[in-house]
Amino acid sequence: MRRRDAPVLPEPGLADLAPDQRLRRLELTVTRRLDGLLHGQYRGLLPGPGSEAAGSREYRPGEDEVRRMDWAVTARTTVPHVREVDADRELTTWLLVDASPSMEYGTATLDKRELAVAAVAAVGFLTAGIGNRLGGQVLAPEGVRRFPARSGRTHLLGLLRALLGAPRTDGHRDLPPPTLADGLDGLQRVATRRGLVVVVSDFLDGLPDHPDAAPAWEPVLRRLAVRHQVLAVEVTDPRELELPDVGLVTLVDPETGRHREVWTGDPALRERYAQAAAAQRDQVRHALSRSGATHLALRTDRDWSADIVRHVHAQRRLAAAPAAARGGAA
Repeated sequence: MRRRDAPVLPEPGLADLAPDQRLRRLELTVTRRLDGLLHGQYRGLLPGPGSEAAGSREYRPGEDEVRRMDWAVTARTTVPHVREVDADRELTTWLLVDASPSMEYGTATLDKRELAVAAVAAVGFLTAGIGNRLGGQVLAPEGVRRFPARSGRTHLLGLLRALLGAPRTDGHRDLPPPTLADGLDGLQRVATRRGLVVVVSDFLDGLPDHPDAAPAWEPVLRRLAVRHQVLAVEVTDPRELELPDVGLVTLVDPETGRHREVWTGDPALRERYAQAAAAQRDQVRHALSRSGATHLALRTDRDWSADIVRHVHAQRRLAAAPAAARGGAA
């Protein structure tokens, strides 16, 4: 028994554990804190009907709901018709994980790549079920690594092991790395059946200098959102949003390797940095909103599981709200 006055040692982070121990920690976190949040046949992160259209038939008074009326067929035939739907028998989830050099940065308990792995684990364990499949693509500096859509816990653990064991980049590469737009375009070619698409990134790739211009990945993400439910998981670190007053520091761009010395003791410089960072995040948020994706923001200095819980409850309230309260959205 531990004495009451004995010091409490901090719990080791993911980086201090072996790969299998990390996976076990992630699985326990998801199953204990996140499992059971959603009800229904499919435990997705986005609530929705999950049905495919299967034609129309004549309206039966007293049996059919008016909200299922197929007004287009009714107008053509002058006879009331309702939509027929085929319920999905399985859910296919596609993941696009950004493993570019900018995701290797972190100043809190986790770095951005480890937080991305935690987000993938949450999506994988929450959507796991009989017949459900999970596939993914990883954007690494050396190219795109693809994982076919398969079911089962073994497949999910293999994907997580590949993400945890991916080598860190040294900044030297012969070919230009794949962009986020390239990854989304490749995902669109393989995700032919309606399902859930989850993009985990910092979304810094392809951001234009003009705040009103669209990023290079926005058109592709918008096309994906037309057919699929899209969840965009934005991963950030607190030092990307504000600079601490620590004197002279050397800033390194992980994508290009450029160095620059900055004197952080200047309050005006820290204020300009915070304003530029806030404008950049607003640019990402507006681009995700225009594309039709649901936005989930995770930070390395916060409890990511609590953030996911809050996001799920917010989506449930949004789905239960009347259409007028949601601005007319379906």
